[in-house]
Amino acid sequence: VQLQASGGGLVQAGGSLRLSCAASGRTFSSYAVGWFRQAPGKEREFVAATTWSGAFTYYADSVKGRFTISRDNAKNTVYLQMNGLKPEDTAVYYCAAGRKYSDYANAIGYDYWGQGTQVTVSS
Repeated sequence: VQLQASGGGLVQAGGSLRLSCAASGRTFSSYAVGWFRQAPGKEREFVAATTWSGAFTYYADSVKGRFTISRDNAKNTVYLQMNGLKPEDTAVYYCAAGRKYSDYANAIGYDYWGQGTQVTVSS
């Protein structure tokens, strides 16, 4: 599976962006997908995840209520809708896929990673 993240950019605080994670491979629909981010000088952190079916979603407390993860398996794509962006959301965002059935916030178990897309939120 190859993942391509896109949709990042520069936005003012309070604005919105939608990230996309497009995947190749017919088995993508059987993978859980997570979004992680890494700001300069900081550890990578979990943002959101969806199960293989999209029936369940999980969020970091810092983005709950502002970000929404969804997937369209027919299009082999997972989205991260980000509303109410804050300067502290500035980071490189990565999507990852793996055959995970629990512990979605843990990067271990995600076998495939996209290249990252930069999100910059100005104050």
